[in-house]
Amino acid sequence: MEAELAALAASGATTLVGLMVSETWSQARDRVARFFARGADGEVVDEELRLSEQELVAARASDDELAVADIEAGWRLRLRRALQADPGAAEELRLLLAELAPAAAGSDAAVTVHNSVNGGVQNGPVIQGQQFSSLTFYSSGSVPQGSSAGQPNE
Repeated sequence: MEAELAALAASGATTLVGLMVSETWSQARDRVARFFARGADGEVVDEELRLSEQELVAARASDDELAVADIEAGWRLRLRRALQADPGAAEELRLLLAELAPAAAGSDAAVTVHNSVNGGVQNGPVIQGQQFSSLTFYSSGSVPQGSSAGQPNE
């Protein structure tokens, strides 16, 4: 049973760290904090999660894989202790991971994107990617010499 709990704690820590750098972390953090608080002060746990998130973002920005591994190891240990202290927590963690894992996997999932730009000269930004939101473009409205707006060069 100990090996199963250790594997569950490792899976939980990996998912937790993956969520910390995803767009869904703000919603997931509340659920994770409730799991760790388990009747204690949830604000303390929430602050620990916020600090870990900041440390993780800084570590990834500086390509500090050792720091990333340390953060994950810390949460793995914390999860293992929570599971050992309360055997009923294992099922709760399994359900939480099943709910949150798709969001964590989606943030790092490998996606192949093939883009092509056709039709002549592009007189504005060409954006290629998978997901965009809140984009704003400013343009001087000028068209390069020898081009007509809306008409490709031949």
